[in-house]
Amino acid sequence: MTFTTADLYDEHGEALQSCSVQLRQYGGRTAFTGVVSTVRCHRDNALVKAALAEPADGRVLVVDGDGSLESALMGDLIAASAVENGWTGVVIHGAVRDVVAIRGLQLGALALGSNPRKSAKDGVGDRDVPVSFGGVEFVPGQRLWADEDGILVTRPAHEGTG
Repeated sequence: MTFTTADLYDEHGEALQSCSVQLRQYGGRTAFTGVVSTVRCHRDNALVKAALAEPADGRVLVVDGDGSLESALMGDLIAASAVENGWTGVVIHGAVRDVVAIRGLQLGALALGSNPRKSAKDGVGDRDVPVSFGGVEFVPGQRLWADEDGILVTRPAHEGTG
């Protein structure tokens, strides 16, 4: 599937949400799309690791790490697990590590930055709940598109209804 987020926005306009947070490209795949799954956590990547170890069928994991750059929520081993399990991409509102290795993987990987520090592994956080950053509400089951111009996401079903 070939797309550009600019063309998608031109075609669909306000039917799509556009993420205003400027994330950096770390993965070997710079354009990706998939159905959203989510994790909300702060400096604890146990739920990220568990999610990416599950069969994905082309999904995208959106991780709300509270924008923290204090420790990495994904490194090369977790990213390799994501590839093995069929994830097309990971969007992290936080940090990654092992950036050279991640760049060599066929995985979309967007994050705020990098930090070599490991995160906690206590399993604190939430899975498959709505998360918000960059003016976008990421809800499990939505479609996400990402490329070098940014991230677009379908609007939640509850918006504009009522």
